[in-house]
Amino acid sequence: MSTKAERTTAYIIETVAPIFNRKGYVGTSMSDLTEATGLTKGALYGNFENKDALALSAFEYNCNKLLRALDEVLEQPGTALDKLFRLTDFYRHYDSFTRDMGGCPILNVGVDAQFNHRILAAAARETARTVEGKIALVLEQGVNKGELKLPVTPLQFAKQLFTMIMGAVTMATVMADRKYLHNTIAYLEVLIRKEIKS
Repeated sequence: MSTKAERTTAYIIETVAPIFNRKGYVGTSMSDLTEATGLTKGALYGNFENKDALALSAFEYNCNKLLRALDEVLEQPGTALDKLFRLTDFYRHYDSFTRDMGGCPILNVGVDAQFNHRILAAAARETARTVEGKIALVLEQGVNKGELKLPVTPLQFAKQLFTMIMGAVTMATVMADRKYLHNTIAYLEVLIRKEIKS
């Protein structure tokens, strides 16, 4: 059973995570955080050393939610192709999945923190690498079982696939038009069927 302090910390992170994700580190003020949580600045800093620690915890919270969802998609039984198509289907609805989070944490924090928060920028890069690694593992298993034929190494292909997905997420976000995401995912599914199916 969690203590009151642990519950308060969890409440703070869960409440402020979408705010940091939407507004960015610099754009999020302490008044945004106190207003959202209903807690004083002193109460927030009683649970977190400073704004940096809170922002990093908020980012990790959102990314853990994303990584758990990807694990659920990729760890279900089936062939590598089954898993890849579950992955593309997940990203087809990614805007809905990330709505309550304030958008894609990798994209939002990765871009926002690039020039103003070295630790958050590094955390976003590490999360992107983790996702690439999860996709690469599926591809490698597919190659080893003779289910897939790749023109490059599994990691290279995973990076390219994830780059195309994130490009679509970026354009759908910037243009406020989910067709960018849907059309790219449809194209990727054709590519997977044509290019790498064994």
